[in-house]
Amino acid sequence: MQATQTESAAVIKSEKRADLGSIEQKLMHLLNKQRLAHSGIPYPDLDTRIDRLNRCIDLLVTYQNEICAAVEADFGCRSDNVTRVSELFTSIQSLKFVRKKLKKWMRVEQRSAPFPMNVTGARSEIHYQPKGVVGIMTPWNVPVNAIFAQLADVLGAGNRAMIKPSEFTPCTSELLEKLISEYFFDDEIAVINGDADTGAAFSRLPFDHLIFTGAGSVGSKVMAAAAPNLTPVTLELGGKSPVIIAEDYDLDDAADKLMATKAMNSGQICVSPDYCFVPEAALDAFVEKCRSVIAELYPMVQDNPDFVSVINERHFERILSYLDDARIKGAQVISLDTVQADWSDRANHKIPLHLVINPTNDMLVMQEEIFGPILSIRTYQSFDMCLLDINSRPNPLALYLFSKDKKVQKKVIDNTMAGAMTINDIAVHYACDDLPFGGVGASGMGQIHGIEGFKTFSHSKSVFKQGWINLPKLSGMLPPYGEKFEKMSRGLVKK
Repeated sequence: MQATQTESAAVIKSEKRADLGSIEQKLMHLLNKQRLAHSGIPYPDLDTRIDRLNRCIDLLVTYQNEICAAVEADFGCRSDNVTRVSELFTSIQSLKFVRKKLKKWMRVEQRSAPFPMNVTGARSEIHYQPKGVVGIMTPWNVPVNAIFAQLADVLGAGNRAMIKPSEFTPCTSELLEKLISEYFFDDEIAVINGDADTGAAFSRLPFDHLIFTGAGSVGSKVMAAAAPNLTPVTLELGGKSPVIIAEDYDLDDAADKLMATKAMNSGQICVSPDYCFVPEAALDAFVEKCRSVIAELYPMVQDNPDFVSVINERHFERILSYLDDARIKGAQVISLDTVQADWSDRANHKIPLHLVINPTNDMLVMQEEIFGPILSIRTYQSFDMCLLDINSRPNPLALYLFSKDKKVQKKVIDNTMAGAMTINDIAVHYACDDLPFGGVGASGMGQIHGIEGFKTFSHSKSVFKQGWINLPKLSGMLPPYGEKFEKMSRGLVKK
């Protein structure tokens, strides 16, 4: 019996290796096909790039209903309105922004030539060249925007793309594979669906650039897989994004904005706030305000089509474990569900927004990125303690401050490190296409959006054009060196 089990395991392992080998061959075939196509048109002109951007826009507008239905099927419950606003609209805006700015970005950039060559007609320039084939690995939480917002930069820079969507959103991923194949040849853009093994094989490909969006734990593996090929990597990760509500700011306005954004997509957004600092004396008033805001936005949770489900059982269990851990370790845990309905039914995967009051650092809610409907509230007496606490942790993807005091704003800007910052609102910076988006340290590396995104996926080729005079020869700067040149060379070395 033991021998039979061993043989079966060996057969399964062999079949898995064969499948993986087949996947790798398919991926390399696509990569080589795109590389060959790129070598034929290494610098697509403006019209070609705009045509590709327009095709993306047309796809999103034409098939918006089908896309919303696919996302709904993956989440179990996600309003079409949420998908249209948070995914389709934001993607289209990014594509249109790049389309509008592209002609300016593609221009040759003049730089200063050094003296004395600059006075003899020498010129220094930067030419932004497409890198070639870009690999895009996207997450499940915003399965549409994560693809098309990055395609805006990748296509705008003149590249071709291979995309590996998340296996956690199979309906959306399969639909986008079908739609993109209708709008693009596979030597322009190709979507490759598959499991984690496919993702691992994808990350090992010798792309000209690779961008990954997701958890830091996976990001480090992606970077390691890309290292043998020396593939440049952009990592859009996450982290625990903090909020500080200063004493001068109106609690009502802060709670309105914070609760509305935290509840969006059930907190399953990379820039969703994880924990919030509130003045100690304002805690009770703030909690009550949070209750009233959620009651107005979501009078119920379980049977409310506007409240988004947690993506799957695994993440449902993960969030539940955070709440259980906080309770066991003594934190006050408050459900903001107005009707306090039973949410243990896993069929819906709906968890009401919870507040965890003054959690200690040993609790999971203060150690792990939440990525769900939990917000920790920590009180403070000294504003500086908020900054010390934030700076003691890995750099977050986003930092939020509510204060109208310009000195307080400058203090937080100057004395904290985060991928980006929004003042007196939450997550709005992501919608600003002219601002670069990206992390720092543990929250990521590299930037997308705006001119920075265009440059991320371009090679900045320095070009020097010599002037009309052979200056070294005419000025006696070539050997054999004489007394005149020695005197001149000494004169060059000065303070």
